Amino acid sequence: MTLALKYVPVLVLFALALMIPLIMLGIAGVTGPRQGSPRKFTPFESGVESIGDTRHRFSVRFFLVALLFIIFDIEAVFIYPWAVLFRELGLFGLVEMTIFLTVLLLGLFYVWKKGALEWE
Repeated sequence: MTLALKYVPVLVLFALALMIPLIMLGIAGVTGPRQGSPRKFTPFESGVESIGDTRHRFSVRFFLVALLFIIFDIEAVFIYPWAVLFRELGLFGLVEMTIFLTVLLLGLFYVWKKGALEWE
């Protein structure tokens, strides 16, 4: 079996991944309503109609908390495979994960020391 034939299933999967959403969008475009109603463009959240202007600016601190959440969420993604293969990796894996966690904790303490996590 040649190398090119080994990639045929990947190409079929890629083609299906492109075709299925396009077909669904096409069906929705054909069967859906042609014009939107004015109520469709009004903001609606949590079952309650909003009062006043709905476009408020968020504090930068919310974005900082979101960024920290993503960083530590990715940390968990890296820790899980390490925990599964802990016995096979041995001392090398332990040292690598210790360095990884140390760098992340140093970053967290730096952010904490700078006061970025303080809410006023």
